Amino acid sequence: MKAFLAVNHFLKSEKFDELHTHIIKSAKKMGIDMQIKTNQELVFSDEKPDFVLFWDKDVNVARLLEKRDIQVFNSASSIALCDDKAKTYLALKDFVPQPETIIAPLAFSDVDYSDFVSLAAEKLGLPLVFKECFGSFGEQVYLCNSKSEILSHINGKPFLLQKFIKDSEGEDVRIEIVGGKCVAAMKRTNKNDFRSNITNGATAVPYSPTTDEIRLAQNACKRLGLTFGGVDILGGEYVCEVNSNAHIINLLNVTGIDVMPMIFETIINELL
Repeated sequence: MKAFLAVNHFLKSEKFDELHTHIIKSAKKMGIDMQIKTNQELVFSDEKPDFVLFWDKDVNVARLLEKRDIQVFNSASSIALCDDKAKTYLALKDFVPQPETIIAPLAFSDVDYSDFVSLAAEKLGLPLVFKECFGSFGEQVYLCNSKSEILSHINGKPFLLQKFIKDSEGEDVRIEIVGGKCVAAMKRTNKNDFRSNITNGATAVPYSPTTDEIRLAQNACKRLGLTFGGVDILGGEYVCEVNSNAHIINLLNVTGIDVMPMIFETIINELL
């Protein structure tokens, strides 16, 4: 079986190199001949592998591959829903519990959002969480204690405002779902930041999720059409974010569980 690992042409670091090397080695052990291809290379490629493991967020290139009748995991539509936090919220709204969220209305130029921020702050209360709709590793996410602080983060990019779940400050649970099953989980804690991302200094330990937490993660992945995904849960009851290509090396280091063979096995079964 021949496959491509799709990565970003312009995103290079030791952290990503380690991840990509791990995925390639795991594929080889599963009998899969996998080559790394960047999104730029895939634009010009006319090769047709059995599938593409799309470990990037370039939705347009993922859709281009699908137009060429290539199976992409996760699908372009699922990546798009997970990449945009507003789209994630809307897809999961009334399906799984989420922190109360208000999506900023679209503006086509630099505008004054003061009225919107006042209304949102009145509804959600302060402090509240400001999130740009696009971003990873907890970047572009801020805890705001005042309206002026909220306004200071608005920079013309799409954003949303979210109720701050005080009881889960600096703490969440990451559950990895593969083929509809919970295969690994860790609890992340950050004593110096309200965000629980390991990149921001959080520590993590293996975690045995409750039945309710597993059900939340399963339902979220199912709703978003994910073959595999990492689901962040706050306070045991709210889905915070869903990752279409979570950084599984952190999960491996914390739990000792390598989810890549499970991902490949699930993909192979879907292709049969």
